[in-house]
Amino acid sequence: MIKSYVGKIRALVNIHATKKSSSLFDGSYKSIFKGNGFDFENLREYIPGDNIRDIDWKASSRGGKLLVKRYIAEKQHNILLVFDTGKKMSANTKGQQPKKDVALNVGGAIGYLAAKNGDNVGAMYNRDGMFQYFQLKTGMENMERILSAYDKEQFTDYNGDITKSLDYIIKNIRRRLVIFVISDAAGIKSISDDTLKKLTYQHDVLVVDISDADFTDGNSYNIDRDKYIPDYIAGDKKLRKIELETKQRIYEENEKKLIKYRVVSTKIDSEEQIVEKVIELLGGHKYASSR
Repeated sequence: MIKSYVGKIRALVNIHATKKSSSLFDGSYKSIFKGNGFDFENLREYIPGDNIRDIDWKASSRGGKLLVKRYIAEKQHNILLVFDTGKKMSANTKGQQPKKDVALNVGGAIGYLAAKNGDNVGAMYNRDGMFQYFQLKTGMENMERILSAYDKEQFTDYNGDITKSLDYIIKNIRRRLVIFVISDAAGIKSISDDTLKKLTYQHDVLVVDISDADFTDGNSYNIDRDKYIPDYIAGDKKLRKIELETKQRIYEENEKKLIKYRVVSTKIDSEEQIVEKVIELLGGHKYASSR
């Protein structure tokens, strides 16, 4: 029986978000695309991150609470989920969860919001040099198909290359997209300045960094050598210091590169952080776009 990933995403939102923050979750997504210049629909309560220019001060004064204007978007938006692949995505996050599973649920959460908003959602990933592309479509069934296909992929016998997926988009997709790149520090590091420059010239780009477990935390598995890292290595204080310094350097280099091209990013360690971090990502993108 096929697992219902849409149901899992709904549960994820309900479990890890209070009623108030669940509303914020939906509102944060919509606020990226709705604003001045679209047709007025109605009023709703202010959510942190909303543009203050959308506040209806007269209605707020009458109601005793801040209210913002909601607008009907002039057209559907095209959301493309770009997943990373390869051996590194079969490793664990800092929260000791499979990176692939966290990536799957991040994509599902974003796709769930987009589907609820009536937007088109597509996806793409590089399967050992072969591109798997899901056309932009609406609806939850479309999300089910995307998530099920990604979940069934086996990444243990090759190295992924997310840059090839992004270069394919640059060369072959002309319509404007909102692209969510779901990768890790190594994947983000591999994206060249030239690729980012071309990609952000035509599309909105947001990046999710799925964290890596620290091999010096113990019980760590080396996916390249297919064995656990010995305790005498994992417990070495000098190696731990080198590891942390290297990770911090890569993180800072990635952040500097993304900021250069006005790409907003967030880092996720576990499934429990997904709702909070996606809200943070969407809010950051809205702020960057309004500057």
